[in-house]
Amino acid sequence: MPRFASFREFYPYYLSEHRHRTSRRLHFIGSCGALAFVALAIVQRDAWWLLAALLCGYAFAWVGHFFFEKNRPATFRHPFYSFAGDWVMFKDILTGRIRF
Repeated sequence: MPRFASFREFYPYYLSEHRHRTSRRLHFIGSCGALAFVALAIVQRDAWWLLAALLCGYAFAWVGHFFFEKNRPATFRHPFYSFAGDWVMFKDILTGRIRF
């Protein structure tokens, strides 16, 4: 996996690792679930739901990588850029820039 000097350099690589439509859908569903758990943590004032948010988001994403993309998630080598990439891709799907 190449090194990246900035997120701007990383994001095209990130998208290349998410070519399979089902994988992108799983990422999107996991992100929606994560947002729901964050909301639940706020409403219930219980930080344990934040752990559920992380687990939900990553579980769906990793299923997409291991079973559909057949690649290793960038989370293992670039955790912060990968986390940011998830949310930028989520926004790009919502705005129609990336096909869902």
